[in-house]
Amino acid sequence: MCVLCFITMKPIAYFYPPGHQGHYQDQHPERPERVEVIRDRLRATGHWELGSKIEAKEIGAELLRRVHSAEYLDALERLSAANQNFDGETYLTRKSWELALQAAGGAVGLVDAIWERRADKGFGFTRPPGHHATIDRAMGFCLVNNVAVAAEYLIENKQAKRIAILDVDVHHGNGTQDIFYNRADVFFTSMHQSPLYPGTGLINELGKNKGYGYTQNLPLPPYSGDEAYLSILDKLILPTLENFGAEMLLISFGFDAHWRDPLAMMQLSAQGYLEIFRRLVNFADAHCGGKLAVILEGGYDLEAGAACGQAVAQALLREEFVDELGESPQPNSKDWTQVLIEATETWSEIQL
Repeated sequence: MCVLCFITMKPIAYFYPPGHQGHYQDQHPERPERVEVIRDRLRATGHWELGSKIEAKEIGAELLRRVHSAEYLDALERLSAANQNFDGETYLTRKSWELALQAAGGAVGLVDAIWERRADKGFGFTRPPGHHATIDRAMGFCLVNNVAVAAEYLIENKQAKRIAILDVDVHHGNGTQDIFYNRADVFFTSMHQSPLYPGTGLINELGKNKGYGYTQNLPLPPYSGDEAYLSILDKLILPTLENFGAEMLLISFGFDAHWRDPLAMMQLSAQGYLEIFRRLVNFADAHCGGKLAVILEGGYDLEAGAACGQAVAQALLREEFVDELGESPQPNSKDWTQVLIEATETWSEIQL
């Protein structure tokens, strides 16, 4: 790294989506306050001012069509213009198409800044979220798959050979898996509650064709908590990622695995998120040239969002964190240990 780059590189970069309030439906859990509470918390703690602010990159049809079908993108634009929902759970407004492009462009702008070392780490408040959006349909509140577009941008525009995506949203990132399921240049791994929407992400979903062995799923039973996530990360996910040899690590971050979230039944604490991301920062520093970007997905309790967002930012900045929400009042289950045993047996037979 040149001396000038080292001097000018910011410790963290943020993307915040201006005008995102135009994507809104009354009483819907995917609401503007989800990102606003994180930004407001970081402003209050002084961490917002530590980072550079990244603008969305304009992304063309060619990049989008490497991730989503042309027919789907046309339908999304048309439905947005008509102010018509995609389905019963995934809404659109007249601003949603524009804002979905902005969210994807924000993810691209963020990874570009980190790849070029204008920032050490990055945190994208991408809204609308994206990890459920498949090649040809919206679902689960998601429109354009932001993390997939960012990964594809690195491969096509930065000549990256191997990108890793770790999904720690409480719901399985079925769309991201779908997009890269037949490919070996993107490794996708996910820890998620099971059974839970969308019902995918079983241990035996490993990829197909050239992509066999490049998809890894850890479906955790309800009431798994910090110990489950950290044990699986240490014993299986990080060793597998080391074998893969990623040039950059992208994290689909949902704070809905927190014990306060109303749409799931996991037991993560904000301190648990800090420990997860502290490990990921150390891994990226050791194996990916420090290159790590966080892309926001789900999470629906606002107090949990503020706490977990702060925990993630402070982990990226290598700071300590005080978890004022504490641990769940419900006891954790130990049923996750069987998942680790089964997954370890499966992955002992796979060579990357």
